[in-house]
Amino acid sequence: MKILIAGDGKVGAALTRQLSAEGYDLMLIDSNKQVLESSQEKFDIMAVCGNCASMEVLLEAGVLDADLLIAATGADEVNLLCCLTAHGINPNIHTIARIRNPEYNKQLYLMRDIFALSFTINPEKQAAVEIERLLKFPGFLKRELFAKGRVELVELEVDAGSKLRDVSLNDLDDVVHCKVLVCAVLRNGNAIIPDGRFVLREGDRVFVTAPTNTLAVLLKNLGIITRKVSSVMLVGGGRISFYLANLLQKSGIAVQIIEKDEERCLELAGLLPSTHVIHGDASNLAILESEGISDRDAIVTLTGMDELNIFISLYGKSCGVPQIITKLGRMDNLDILRSLPIGSIISPKELCCDTIVQYVRAMQNQTGAAISLHSIADGQAEAIEFQVDETTRHRGEPLKHIKLRNNVLIAAISRDSNTEIPNGDSVFDKGDTVIVVTSSKQVIYQLNDIFA
Repeated sequence: MKILIAGDGKVGAALTRQLSAEGYDLMLIDSNKQVLESSQEKFDIMAVCGNCASMEVLLEAGVLDADLLIAATGADEVNLLCCLTAHGINPNIHTIARIRNPEYNKQLYLMRDIFALSFTINPEKQAAVEIERLLKFPGFLKRELFAKGRVELVELEVDAGSKLRDVSLNDLDDVVHCKVLVCAVLRNGNAIIPDGRFVLREGDRVFVTAPTNTLAVLLKNLGIITRKVSSVMLVGGGRISFYLANLLQKSGIAVQIIEKDEERCLELAGLLPSTHVIHGDASNLAILESEGISDRDAIVTLTGMDELNIFISLYGKSCGVPQIITKLGRMDNLDILRSLPIGSIISPKELCCDTIVQYVRAMQNQTGAAISLHSIADGQAEAIEFQVDETTRHRGEPLKHIKLRNNVLIAAISRDSNTEIPNGDSVFDKGDTVIVVTSSKQVIYQLNDIFA
């Protein structure tokens, strides 16, 4: 499958890395020659330097025989024009546009066909939804939803006082007193798909699958005391803060935003009349203290500078803020970052890439394609949701009789309104939803790919 990627920024580079590793035929387009040359040195790809919205540049990039165009430049308008032009040249091409400006939301929905868009994605809005979910369950570092919200995959850390410390997975039920499945563990930077003999150790990051209604029970039985979030401080007044404040206000949560740009403060105050918008530089700790950081239930650092976000999150932790969420644009040196008490890490770029990769894989394999895909364990594993259809092998067979590929685990089976954490006697049948966890080193396009 031939894919054109327009824009070699953070999202474009992440997509290039992921999709080139999966063997797709890529053509990268960007107006910055130096950036393109750097990408060509790292990855086995072709590149064209120029304006991606130009007909001549798109033709030079091979748009006539391309299957998909991903427009991920820094300008929404360029992305829209790029998709429109590409579709005009090649009516059969699929187009994905990254659109970030909330002013375009309504017209994109109403004029989807006119803009010739197969799919649009808004990383900032996606990040805001993810953060809101984390704020609802403060005990988890990460939450991923499956089966229309009936199943979740959550991330926990085993600290010195955790009830999970030194527990064998065979004995897990005796500790948590509810039905859950540990489907992956990140230890010393390495992802492991564990078996029942695996023993959890201090410092492990544990990825657990459970029905959504079991999560509160899990936290309670682990002794993780959480209180409902009633007040949140957002540091930085960008698009994520705007989307997030809207979501939190609907839940009755008090929100304050600290932003150093006075003009942006006035804009936010007009858009969010129920939000307390403060004009100030959050790198000045006196501002945070004067605005009562120690009294907040959560702080979310959302400035455009990773270093500043980390610094403020560390300060928030030292002030005793119960929940910390840190936005990062770059995910380099994750081993070092994970050792810092900066709470949950959110990367809009990674969220965006996961969604686009899912779309690409669905195009590659129309029958039995994944319903959803989430990268976990610092990108070393994937949790993938499939629906069982008439082409799926081993329907109705107990799992104990089915041989799976190495490093593949069936984490949950959802049928109608019921969700099951599977055992050897469990079966799946047509119409069921199956959640699979696998090492990211092997690509799973359809459910049949998991069988040996």
